[in-house]
Amino acid sequence: MRAKTLTLAAVALAAGLSLTACQGDKGSDASGAGSGSGSSSSSSSSSSSSAGSSDDSGSSASGKNAKTTSGDSATTAAGQGSGGGQVTTGNCKTANLAFSTSHGMAEGDLIVSLKNKSDTCSLKGFPGVDLRSEDASGPLSAERSKLAAPAVVLNTGETTRFTLHTPTNDGTGEDPVYVSAIEVTPPNETHSKSLSTDLNLPVGADGEVFVDPVGTGKQ
Repeated sequence: MRAKTLTLAAVALAAGLSLTACQGDKGSDASGAGSGSGSSSSSSSSSSSSAGSSDDSGSSASGKNAKTTSGDSATTAAGQGSGGGQVTTGNCKTANLAFSTSHGMAEGDLIVSLKNKSDTCSLKGFPGVDLRSEDASGPLSAERSKLAAPAVVLNTGETTRFTLHTPTNDGTGEDPVYVSAIEVTPPNETHSKSLSTDLNLPVGADGEVFVDPVGTGKQ
C-alpha cells in the first residue's frame, strides 16, 4: 500500500514537472518571439525614421539650392546690359558726316544738313562757320545766335540741320560780296568740311552773319 502511494506520488510529481516544463517552454518561446518582433519593429522604425530624416534633409537642401540658383540667375540677368538704360555715345566726327546745303524759306538763310554715315553719335552746340570769298580780304566768321543748343543723337543714316543767317543785298550801294564756299566745323570737332554755295552779301556784313546751334529749326 505504501509502495502504491509512493508510486502515485511519483507519477503526480512527474506529471507536474512535465506540465511546468511545457509551460516554461511556451513562455520562453512567446517571450523570444515577442522580443524578436519588438526588435524587428524597432529596427524597422529606426530605419524608416533615418530614411525620412535623410529625405527631408535632401529635399530641404534641394529646395534651398534651387531658390538660390534662381535668385542668382535673376540678378545676373538684371545686371546684364548695365548702364541703367542710358545710351552713351561719342561725338560725331566730321569724317563720319555727310554735308549738304539748301536755301531756307527766308531770303539769306542757308540750311546745312549733317547725315550720320557711321555708328550712333551725338552733337550738341554751335558749329563753326567761316564764309570764303575772293572779294574779301579774309574769311568772315559767323557769330552765334541766342538760341539754346539741344542735345542731338544721330543713329546710322539719320540727319540733323542748322541754319546760317546772312543779310541780303538790296542792290544799292557797292557791289555785293560773293561767297562761293563755307567751311563748317561740327560742335566739339577740329576738322572742317568745305561746302560750295552762292551767297551775295552786302559790303560790311560783319556782325550780321549768325549761325544757330545744331538741331534747331525745322528738322
